Amino acid sequence: MRILLLGANGQLGRSFIEDGGLAARGGLIAASRDGRRYDDASIETADLSAPDSLPALLDRVRPDVIINAAAYTAVDRAEQEEALATRVNGEAVGVLGRWAAAHGALVIHYSTDYVFDGAAGAPYPVDAPTAPLGAYGRSKLAGEQALGDSGAAHFILRTAWVYAPHGQNFLRTMLRVGAERDELRVVADQIGAPTSTALIVAGTLAALDAWRTADAGQRNAFVGTHHLVASGHTSWHGFASMIFDGAVERGLIARAPHVAAIATADYPTPARRPAWSVLDNTGFQQRFGYALPDWQSGLDDVLDALSHQHA
Repeated sequence: MRILLLGANGQLGRSFIEDGGLAARGGLIAASRDGRRYDDASIETADLSAPDSLPALLDRVRPDVIINAAAYTAVDRAEQEEALATRVNGEAVGVLGRWAAAHGALVIHYSTDYVFDGAAGAPYPVDAPTAPLGAYGRSKLAGEQALGDSGAAHFILRTAWVYAPHGQNFLRTMLRVGAERDELRVVADQIGAPTSTALIVAGTLAALDAWRTADAGQRNAFVGTHHLVASGHTSWHGFASMIFDGAVERGLIARAPHVAAIATADYPTPARRPAWSVLDNTGFQQRFGYALPDWQSGLDDVLDALSHQHA
């Protein structure tokens, strides 16, 4: 089985490579926008902002599985760059899907809580009506629709509040800024489930294994959209507070700053964020037989990893 991993330098792509699970399941071909890996190794080039360039790569690599961990993720900048965001998150995904449909390949693609408007009060089921608030959410929804319309066998795995020991994310920002300031103001009225890339990797591998071992008839039951997020939920304020408690306990920072709770209205941004980003993950757990633990478990694991790097 030949596996093509797109977006090798992102938070998720790097986690896939460092985990080793994909490479253990077949020939892994990694690709990034500039053809270099995060450790400067030479890899394939795949620029999703130029969708027409992708078929040549796919024809040469001939993957059985395409894992698309590449995305345009600059939520605020997307308000000014919606055409670019839509090329990367929408049009390019359609190109991947159409190639996969013609060649019998599986596409695993990641989407987001931003396809919803955040007005719910209970976890969103996978079939809840979509209503993105901004350009980023619209671009990701375009990708979901393009892949669904392509005829390819696919998993659309929606996730949310993603973080890792590496890359740019909320946890690493909090640790950096928290070490410099006595007080931070963090939004307390946006609710979601912080999800580590390690959990997304493990869940994806479980889904891929279920697909690989199923017969043709069973595989149809796996195709479609699933919510791959940690269980439970918190606010950004609650997440920040837990980050600092755990970081102090592990000696990552000398002391925790005071974390003041503020409203979304007190921290205006170009793009509107959904107030409620909790996704119902019970279907994923039942379909693939893989338990998705509470978000605090992933936080402990990431802080432990940072602690080992720090030692």
